[in-house]
Amino acid sequence: MTPRTMTAPAAPAPPHPARWWALGVLTLALLLVAVDATVLALAMPFLSEDLRPSSTQLLWIGDVYSFVIAGLLVSMGGLGDRIGRKKLLLGGAAAFGLLSMVAAYASGPAMLIAARALMGVAGATLMPSTLAMIRNLFSDARERSFAIGVWGSASMAGAAVGPVIGGFLLERFWWGSVFLINIPVMAVLILFGVRLLPESRDPAPGPWDAPSVLLSLVGMVGVVYAVKEAAAYGVRPGPVVAGVAGALALTAFVRRQLTIDAPLLDMRLFRHRGFTASVLSDLMTVLGMAGMIFFLSQFLQLVQHRSPLQAGLAEVPATLGAVVTGLLAGQAARRWSVRAVVAGGLAAIGAALAALTAVTPHTGYPLLGVVLLVLGVGAGFSFTVTADVILSSVPKEQAGAASAVSETAYELGTALGIALLGSVVTGFYSGIAAPSGVPAAAADQARQSLAGAVEAAGTLPADLGQALLTAAREAFTSGLRVASGVGAAVLLLAALWAWRGLRGQRLEDHPGE
Repeated sequence: MTPRTMTAPAAPAPPHPARWWALGVLTLALLLVAVDATVLALAMPFLSEDLRPSSTQLLWIGDVYSFVIAGLLVSMGGLGDRIGRKKLLLGGAAAFGLLSMVAAYASGPAMLIAARALMGVAGATLMPSTLAMIRNLFSDARERSFAIGVWGSASMAGAAVGPVIGGFLLERFWWGSVFLINIPVMAVLILFGVRLLPESRDPAPGPWDAPSVLLSLVGMVGVVYAVKEAAAYGVRPGPVVAGVAGALALTAFVRRQLTIDAPLLDMRLFRHRGFTASVLSDLMTVLGMAGMIFFLSQFLQLVQHRSPLQAGLAEVPATLGAVVTGLLAGQAARRWSVRAVVAGGLAAIGAALAALTAVTPHTGYPLLGVVLLVLGVGAGFSFTVTADVILSSVPKEQAGAASAVSETAYELGTALGIALLGSVVTGFYSGIAAPSGVPAAAADQARQSLAGAVEAAGTLPADLGQALLTAAREAFTSGLRVASGVGAAVLLLAALWAWRGLRGQRLEDHPGE
């Protein structure tokens, strides 16, 4: 009898020797994109005075960046899987730096809108590439969890640091400086990225399907545009048409992915329960959080009289909480369970938002600081673990597409959150009762926005202006309280969804490919 030949199991690939240095490069890229998403808001009054954009142009200056990113994330994630994620990341970084200079020295609103749109294209190449490369750099599951924690912490820190950096620059330089800070950072990223980042791609990806790219772009931009317009101006025919066209394009996109041989996004990914539950948990979480963070920033500045820099610093506890728990999230999920950590994190965010239902214009910072800290802690735990689950659920060759789905959920959740919770705040605020004696024109201006009320009050006698401001701030705070309650309900529903959908889900606990 011939003895059976024994085949030894394949040894896991050795860890990449420069993986931690490479993680630093990837973190730098993500940090900059996150900063750029928030820093422009503070510069709006300054560039408005210089470039004199119309109200419509001002809206597009603020929104076109996020529209394009949301529309192209899936497409760029698939492109990175095909041509190489390092190549796409470094090319996108170079373009982002050059376009930042164009934006900084824009001579008119149209030029700035075009530059911001193209920056959105470049930004869409950076975001999914960073997370996908972490999937390929770290074959050890525990190291990968920690690396994802660093990645997630950078994203949250960047969003929070943006207003601080913006406030510092705008107190000393002109509005274009908020774009010029991108250039040296991108130069460092490219210099070290060429040497430290390994190339990775899908070895048999198939062609990049142009019709799928177009359907994805039209679909996401149409839906996000319709939601934002409805929140800002109510339901109007134009945005409704855009929303319907977007929904039809997304439906056609999904059908096409199910029928072509080389889909841009493999819809079979959604058959994995952990993947789907994590993506939807992220979307609901951002939906409940984003709107509140957006309006809380206005509350700190326009109701409690903080400067932009002071408001940015006031939100630091959320950043610290997210950074610390993001680094510990993988360890916590292994010690207890994925669903306990994610659902617990979401419930903590819900509790923090529920606490804001008691806020008044005179609420002291200690309460607000604790709320922000708890919110950051919950976000750090939940977002880090769901990102780990999403990456662990797919073959490493499809990491770019999977990362893009995660980032798209974040962008769509942000748009829906600001729109839906914004409509609650706006609904309460627009019913403001102007004090007796306030001219009709000033009252109408005050009902448009809290910033409008501040401007209108400056044109009135001191006592009348103060009365108008008091009424406006009370109305805004009432809307904030109700929106906080809605956001808390959404987060608690997300926690229940995560508890059920992530049942039995575990993080890998061994090296593997």
